[in-house]
Amino acid sequence: MDFDAVTALGSARCSTIPSAKRDRSWASHTLLGHRFGLGKLIAILVCPSQERGTMLAPGSALTLERGWQTARAAESLQNLKKLNNQDFSRLRAQCLSQGLLFEDATFPAQVSSVGPNLLPEDKLRRIQWKRPTELQRNPCLVVDGISRFDIMQGEIGDCWMLAALGSLTLQKQFLENVLPKDQGFQDNYAGIFHFRFWQYGDWVDVVIDDRLPFLNGRYLSVHPRTSNEFWPSLLEKAYAKLRGSYQNLHGGCLSDALVDFTGGVQVQFPLKDPPPDLEEILKAADRSQCLMGCSTSSQLKRNIELRNGIVQGHAYTITGAVKIRYKNGWKHIIRIWNPWGHGEWKGPWSDGSSQWDHVEPKYRETLLRNKDDGEFWMSCENFLEQFSWLYICNSTPVFLNFGDQHCATWSVERHVSLCSPVRVTGRNSYSPGAVSTNMQYFIKVPDYDSKTYNVVISLMRKHAEDQQDAKPLKIGFLITGENSRVLKESFSMARDVTNYFSLSPGTYAIVPAANQEFEFLLRVFMKTQDYNENSNSLPSPVLPMEVPKQNRDSSYKAAFLRYATQGSVIDASQLQQLLNEVILQDEMTSLGGRFSFDSCRGILALMDLNSNGRLTLQEFGTLWRSLTKYMDIFSKEDRNHSGFLDVSELRSAIQTAGLVANEQLVRLMALRYGDGAGRISFSDFICCMLRLETVTHAFQNLAEGESRISMTAMEWLTLVMYT
Repeated sequence: MDFDAVTALGSARCSTIPSAKRDRSWASHTLLGHRFGLGKLIAILVCPSQERGTMLAPGSALTLERGWQTARAAESLQNLKKLNNQDFSRLRAQCLSQGLLFEDATFPAQVSSVGPNLLPEDKLRRIQWKRPTELQRNPCLVVDGISRFDIMQGEIGDCWMLAALGSLTLQKQFLENVLPKDQGFQDNYAGIFHFRFWQYGDWVDVVIDDRLPFLNGRYLSVHPRTSNEFWPSLLEKAYAKLRGSYQNLHGGCLSDALVDFTGGVQVQFPLKDPPPDLEEILKAADRSQCLMGCSTSSQLKRNIELRNGIVQGHAYTITGAVKIRYKNGWKHIIRIWNPWGHGEWKGPWSDGSSQWDHVEPKYRETLLRNKDDGEFWMSCENFLEQFSWLYICNSTPVFLNFGDQHCATWSVERHVSLCSPVRVTGRNSYSPGAVSTNMQYFIKVPDYDSKTYNVVISLMRKHAEDQQDAKPLKIGFLITGENSRVLKESFSMARDVTNYFSLSPGTYAIVPAANQEFEFLLRVFMKTQDYNENSNSLPSPVLPMEVPKQNRDSSYKAAFLRYATQGSVIDASQLQQLLNEVILQDEMTSLGGRFSFDSCRGILALMDLNSNGRLTLQEFGTLWRSLTKYMDIFSKEDRNHSGFLDVSELRSAIQTAGLVANEQLVRLMALRYGDGAGRISFSDFICCMLRLETVTHAFQNLAEGESRISMTAMEWLTLVMYT
């Protein structure tokens, strides 16, 4: 239970794989139709947001930002490597044809996979390996979606990995890379599973069997809160295999796990001496859906729980941050989760503390989850006092875009090579001759008028196959200017040395360095200005919610250009970022949760007339006008300002929009898009109304005045298969 931590600001529950328990039979009654009568059949099955709970935004006026997302599943998994050359599909098919359950000879159910030094010898001899089918009559990979609350740490001290995993559950765009959906205990079960992790520039597919280690009848590894749900235990086993053994999970760096789960870039911030703009960095990280986490000091004995409930030498996940009305002012509070699955902060803003008595009931009801589940709130002041390090990770360092009044993107360059020794003796103690003879990577920093950080450099040591046997090595890099003069340097004993800089325009050389030869992956992220070159001025970076109606049609062009690829189209990932950063600026509309990636894919499919997975400016303009219309309707119908609509308010909203739905259909829509209490959040309301509007117009165009329509089987399949 250790050390560095990194995880996520975000929603309370990210349900990425539909529950087997959730009845979807009524969905077959969904009406399908033709979009605008243009002769193109499209799907209208927009997936509602499955991120039930609260996605908390700390501010109400958000700067428009966009980062080049390099970790999209469709792109990053093209060159997928196979650990030990094991092919999941081929091995599963072989087992099914022979009627056998898979047994992994490369990570056997033996002491070698546990590790010889994890436990005393007598305990190692007592370890038993059991399959989920031996433990439960109805085992499932996922039950009712994937959540951090599914995780409870076992005997192994891998809180650093589990804290990163807890953060991963909040960010579906990364989770889908790690946990493939083509597996389970129902169809084609053969005792074999696979998971994916990022290693030194490549995604690696790791195949395992489902035999799990038990000691004295208890899980040695992580155990799920729901007894028949096994995704946490199996994913942990795959990660243990990647690192050589379960023993190699007993202590580690949360920052490493964050990068392994995302392929992104992580930055660490010391909380005992935080940067002056830390609060702005946190806000930007929240807006850009970063993975985040924190850790406590390990100077004292690890895993010691203090009287205030905080564990020393332990990693935690950051799951939310919000500015809340408190008494006569405002208070910034942070939500944190303990991978133990229990053990919470007992100070101000903890569950049941007196501070919550001074918060309006509707906010208290939304924010406070008074359960012994390891999650708690605390003030920013207490956060800085109790924790030592903050970690932030994303595909690109978009969390450093705060204060940037331009439309900024991040590009990345990658280099893999072997570094010759450069003597590391002390700060700025390198002779120009010694530096110039080593391998140098030249970068040209553009003339970018920004007072924020514009360069991030990440140097990762690439270990041998048995990476855990590698000896500790101090590695780092130098940044040199003219005459090979060292301007900046960054060194550490960590696997990944990453730092951020504000460099003036010019040409620089990056020199990887260590006292001995090592293989490395060097990544250089640079911020660049991105806007329409034909324009004499940049669009306004802030788009307030109170934009006058007559000006809204023109404002969508500014938003589109900031997020579009080369100013021409936007994909689902960019649409998700745009909607969450531009549309969800009001704190009340954001209380119901952000737009999920699935929701945005479905929304895009509704407007995508070219069926290419992208929206043009014209298509986005149509979407924008619908969005602003439904924003007004939602604000009007949400009379108690709760951030949700109940069934009666939904019925009224449909009538206000000029659409038709009988009582049965309204109830089905509330069931389809609402939470357990039938309440519909703003993001789900948008998905619901866009689909209803599209279906209505599509039917009218297809029917051409008739009361019924007909179509071929292939037309029907084309309709239902696009989203």
